[in-house]
Amino acid sequence: MRVVIAEDSVLLLDGLTRLLAAEGHDVVGYKTADELVANLGRRGSSAALPDVLVTDVRMPPTHTDEGLRAAIHLRSLHPALPILVLSQYVEQRYARELFAGDVRGLGYVLKDRVADVDDFLEALARVAAGGTVIDPEVVAQILARSRRTDLDTLTPREREVLGLMAEGRSNTAIADRLVVGLPAVEKHVTSILTKLGLAQDADDHRRVLAVLRWLDQNPGERA
Repeated sequence: MRVVIAEDSVLLLDGLTRLLAAEGHDVVGYKTADELVANLGRRGSSAALPDVLVTDVRMPPTHTDEGLRAAIHLRSLHPALPILVLSQYVEQRYARELFAGDVRGLGYVLKDRVADVDDFLEALARVAAGGTVIDPEVVAQILARSRRTDLDTLTPREREVLGLMAEGRSNTAIADRLVVGLPAVEKHVTSILTKLGLAQDADDHRRVLAVLRWLDQNPGERA
């Protein structure tokens, strides 16, 4: 698999490169968002595109949002380009913009996940294969900043299920993760969607998008 990494931390870039190379992947690294866009930002050209792009959010020169803005730009040029955002921070506004359209082949995980190699490699593989991955901690922080009464009505188990839904997991996958029966998960999902005022949908990607859009429609109710 061809992987492009945009990361200004030399140590992290080197570590990720070594990790992925050891797994048999071809890796190219860029230290600035400008370099990334210059090499991948040719509209209509997919010959040089990687199988997945891994990018930081905060990169030179301002160390604010260059990496994520570059990802949004590249996704607009190449809608099928799988992108995994790897960040130290939860950038809610730009994350919502990135996930505003087709969420297939998109992921947002925190750098702490890199400490668990298996989880990181799983997330990378799922995004490259067209799946959707949102770190449970990202979901937790968004939920923690919300004052919406409907969210307060969710039970701890429903919040856990919601976090796994936001990762793009199917009901069967959630049941396996929580070691419970499928009917129990289906009951929780029905309850969650009902409490949040969302229609049920069998497509995992649309479920993720529905959760993100619901949160996006309530900006005034976040702390």
